[in-house]
Amino acid sequence: MPSLGMPAGRLFMELYGIAHHDFGSSPLNIEIRNMAFDRKDLSDQELIHFYRSILYPRMIEEKMLILLRQGRISKWFSGIGQEAIAVGATLALQEDEWIMPLHRNLGVFTSRGMPLSKLFMQWQGAREGYSKGRERSFHFGNRDYHICGMISHLGPQLAIADGVSLAHKLRHQTSGDALKVSLAFTGEGGTSEGDFHEALNLAAVWDLPVIFLIENNGYGLSTPTTEQYRCISLVDKARGYGMEGVQIDGNNLLQVYDTIKGVREYCLRHQKPYLIEAMTFRMRGHEEASGTKYVPSHLFELWEKKDPVKNYEEYLLQQNVLTPDSVSSIRESLRQQIEDELAIGFDTKPVVPDTASELNDIYAPSTTASGARVLDNAATGYQPEGPAREMRMIDAIKEGLLMSMQKHENLVLMGQDIAEYGGAFKITEGFVSQFGKSRVRNTPICESVVVGAALGLSLEGYKSMMEMQFADFVTVGFNQIVNNLAKIHYRWGQNADVVIRMPTGAGVGAGPFHSQSNEAWFVHTPGLKIVYPSTPMDAKGLLIAAINDPNPVMYFEHKALYRSVSGQVPSEYYEIEIGRARHVREGDEIGIITYGSGVHWAEDFAAEHPEISIDILDLRTLLPIDYESIRTAVKRTGRILVLHEDTLTGGIGGEIAAWIAEHCFEFLDAPVMRCASLDTPVPFSLELEKNFLPKSRLKNNIEKLMNY
Repeated sequence: MPSLGMPAGRLFMELYGIAHHDFGSSPLNIEIRNMAFDRKDLSDQELIHFYRSILYPRMIEEKMLILLRQGRISKWFSGIGQEAIAVGATLALQEDEWIMPLHRNLGVFTSRGMPLSKLFMQWQGAREGYSKGRERSFHFGNRDYHICGMISHLGPQLAIADGVSLAHKLRHQTSGDALKVSLAFTGEGGTSEGDFHEALNLAAVWDLPVIFLIENNGYGLSTPTTEQYRCISLVDKARGYGMEGVQIDGNNLLQVYDTIKGVREYCLRHQKPYLIEAMTFRMRGHEEASGTKYVPSHLFELWEKKDPVKNYEEYLLQQNVLTPDSVSSIRESLRQQIEDELAIGFDTKPVVPDTASELNDIYAPSTTASGARVLDNAATGYQPEGPAREMRMIDAIKEGLLMSMQKHENLVLMGQDIAEYGGAFKITEGFVSQFGKSRVRNTPICESVVVGAALGLSLEGYKSMMEMQFADFVTVGFNQIVNNLAKIHYRWGQNADVVIRMPTGAGVGAGPFHSQSNEAWFVHTPGLKIVYPSTPMDAKGLLIAAINDPNPVMYFEHKALYRSVSGQVPSEYYEIEIGRARHVREGDEIGIITYGSGVHWAEDFAAEHPEISIDILDLRTLLPIDYESIRTAVKRTGRILVLHEDTLTGGIGGEIAAWIAEHCFEFLDAPVMRCASLDTPVPFSLELEKNFLPKSRLKNNIEKLMNY
């Protein structure tokens, strides 16, 4: 393989035989010369296997284009001209090493041996496909084949590769299992995304054996590389992250294979990431409907001479590895295989929607016993049985996390400053000395990649907890949460065993970017679970339940309650059921449905106004929400005020009010009212903040509802 220490530009020139002044930054401005193959120690049988491996996806694609014109499939993203990268990379890895491909990497799926018949079912959107008709073409994955498909945002799969490699590294340290690499594809357009920067940086900082493979085909849809970046070569970025990189001829199957095989050995030996830029060209449109009018015609003529299939075939003929007759025989064999597989693939049943099945697949079922006792404290007047002690909210959270770390050896904590420093709020203080830095991991300031890495850990059976230093900062990890974590089980059956702790809320004079209540952003996202405890007992039990749950859980913890609220907390390892509300106070005149700080505002008001019989329901879980407890609360009083700290418009109060109006109208004696924060950012001034928060309007809202 090429020298791993060779400067990328010089290697590029050697590959293409061009003078320095001809050197360009993309496939759009180079002079292409004959392709040179080097078989190294590959046997004739291996070379023929490689030929079948690269010819198969080409012939499948040619068939798909015919079926597309016939209207038998709806969409196709062609990888014609780029097959050598997907095929060569896959052949160079072990079958149990994860690959994160893109939508032109058919060769990854075929080289891993996925049956064309089922792939074709997938492409038709059939129920019998890999995603039950829920995902398009290559936007799916499969654990059996160690493939994690992309989402349309392109960059997020790079972070997943980081998490997978971290899992292998941790498992090797604890049990001596074999080290493995992961490989993630990206296009040259995807390198402009922040996810590319974050993923490479984290892999370098954590010394993760990840291969980042750029397919530079000249265009991001219609945007040429001249409008995408200004560096001479994308591989030059490697040095900026403290990693090695190499640029290769992405159309030379043997060079791709040999390079990635050698890079894999390097990554494992040195426990380092590596960046590869494979130069290629897209011979068809972004997808077939977009066409290629924006591409100068001479580029097709130029790159046709570099066709990866034709050039490799000619090489094998020249080397007498193949003969014209054997080429014809292989092609006919593959043609017949494709026809046979398609006959099976066409034999599918019409999709008949089953709403119950669709909703059931939003969440992964729990398949193992947690070992924690589930305590039912949902009724008023509950008192813990057995040993318990008075604890602040923050200490209860810490104890729940500590017990979970002791229970689950595969639980990894990640976040900014959570190691020796103990986190911004000191919840993980002392954890490093007990569990080590491998499991209590400081992260760079890169929320998106850490969420993605958490998903990668889950692919390999690890649990993870990520601490957002402040809930406000979740915006820079939003895509990974709502599009990767939340949707992955519904899309192809892979769970995301991830908890994200969200220190949230106002009342501490921290201003607009350290005080937001943003739980409603996530309640609108199917696939997530949202918990928001208001008491120490619930804080511990819900955190343990969240960590035991195989689904992604957003765990909101109010900063103002950390040290201001105390209560009796059982000493045992226990869970509070996710999805179950708690009846805080009995009343028959007015009901307050709330959560978080709102519970304490409501309790304080009720204590100050004994003349009003106030019923209080603490939701505790916002998704899935306990509608039966809401119905019961409505029946108890007939007058409902929904109280939350989040701003009024678009808050969860509107959803609850609408549900009550739709399902409990006959039990109402007055319209459902809402009490929430002002529709402004959270102000810094304490006086302005008090005016912003709904506590200042609670009395007026209750009086208005009582007088209706």
